[in-house]
Amino acid sequence: MGPLSPTRTRRLWGPRSLGVALGVFMTIGFALQLWGGPFQRRLPGLQLRQPWVPSPGPALPSCPPRQRLVFLKTHKSGSSSVLSLLHRYGDRHGLRFALPARYQFGYPRLFQASRVKGYHPEGGGTQPPFDILCHHMRFNLKEVLQVMPSDSFFFSIVRDPAALARSAFSYYKSTSSAFRKAPSLAAFLANPRAFYRPGARGDHYARNLLWFDFGLPFPPEMRTKRGNPHPPRDLNPPQLRVLPSGAGPRVHTLDPNALFHPAPTAADGHSQTSSPITLDLGSSSFIQWSLAWLDSVFDLVLVAEYFDESLVLLADALCWGLDDVVGFMHNAQAGSEQGTSAGSNGGLTAEKRHLTARARAWNNLDWALYVHFNHSLWARIKQYGQSRLESAVAELRARREALAKHCLVGGEALDPKYITDQRFRPFQFGSGKVLGYVLQSGLSLHDQKECELLATPELQYKDKLDAKQFPPTVTLPLKTSRLFSP
Repeated sequence: MGPLSPTRTRRLWGPRSLGVALGVFMTIGFALQLWGGPFQRRLPGLQLRQPWVPSPGPALPSCPPRQRLVFLKTHKSGSSSVLSLLHRYGDRHGLRFALPARYQFGYPRLFQASRVKGYHPEGGGTQPPFDILCHHMRFNLKEVLQVMPSDSFFFSIVRDPAALARSAFSYYKSTSSAFRKAPSLAAFLANPRAFYRPGARGDHYARNLLWFDFGLPFPPEMRTKRGNPHPPRDLNPPQLRVLPSGAGPRVHTLDPNALFHPAPTAADGHSQTSSPITLDLGSSSFIQWSLAWLDSVFDLVLVAEYFDESLVLLADALCWGLDDVVGFMHNAQAGSEQGTSAGSNGGLTAEKRHLTARARAWNNLDWALYVHFNHSLWARIKQYGQSRLESAVAELRARREALAKHCLVGGEALDPKYITDQRFRPFQFGSGKVLGYVLQSGLSLHDQKECELLATPELQYKDKLDAKQFPPTVTLPLKTSRLFSP
């Protein structure tokens, strides 16, 4: 994209600078007005598009496919499987990826446009535009809009914080100081304050990781200086009243100036500007404001516990075919419980139910996020049609199973000890084994290629895309003797 317009170059107020109070404390009157039924015009000066309507019937989509995409790849939420779909779709259609120099965009720092390989803001508009931004980052909308068109399709994925905590503890035990000091997840959740210190190296993995990845600000009491032995007590997240987001409209074109300056609201007869830093967290207004902000930015948020249902809705929203979202699971750890509903606690032991409750309470902001977007997903499912969704999900699973039987040894993911081809061996990190795939022998050349793309892990596929977009240049040495010979 070219240089920003004078409007966009003004100082923006987003998650990065929400720590600066922009107004006075909001009153109960504002909270009632903001979160009541009349809350329809979320942002000033923005043209709202029509409410989301599912595409009719199982026939081929009649609308043009969306191919400008921003995917916020959250950690330990099934996002690597979504990334694999985007890699294959973009590769197949010749789309241009906004790639990091290595494998992440400076995470855990907030995303910066300058970290995108091949991004030249002073290029005078001559560089080809980017189509897909999808690798690990901490979300920063202002900088994302420097790279991607404002009418891109924004989406992400969330996971039940209890399941995420189990996965993160195993995967990041050597990275997070809090996890490293705890002998087990149960011991950590029994007394997290004994291990966790805000700001300690890697400890963003240990609490409210989703909230962190979305680039949202933290309440003041959660920004305690490192080493404070007496942090404030926890909130009680199960009692949070989380506003269901529904399937209402998002602005068609994101205007960063309008987006980061919420609508003035009347409280006690005065016009005020709301800011999360000025809200009373005890009344959950801080959380509600942040969730409303996310609703204004993201077109769709998938839910890991309803992964296949989410993929069907994603294909419908993007006007893609069902085959475009059929793929294999990636970066799954052995023994993981992906796809288990957050509400299916009936089969858990009393001890596991207790750990689940503690994990959700400790990750209270993530639990609010999860409940909110779980409501959002099911509102969309209701509009899509339950029976229609069940049919599409069954078809998706049948196609995936058929591909797995045709492509894969054993028809499923395998322990990495069986994967000798480094092209398909996933990066091993943490205490758990990351599963991968071994291809069947005797495949036709066409099937071999397709199966390879389905089985390629995210790091290897990123390298493949990098080499395709930025092919190495070969410089031949000059033969000076011939140049200067008579």
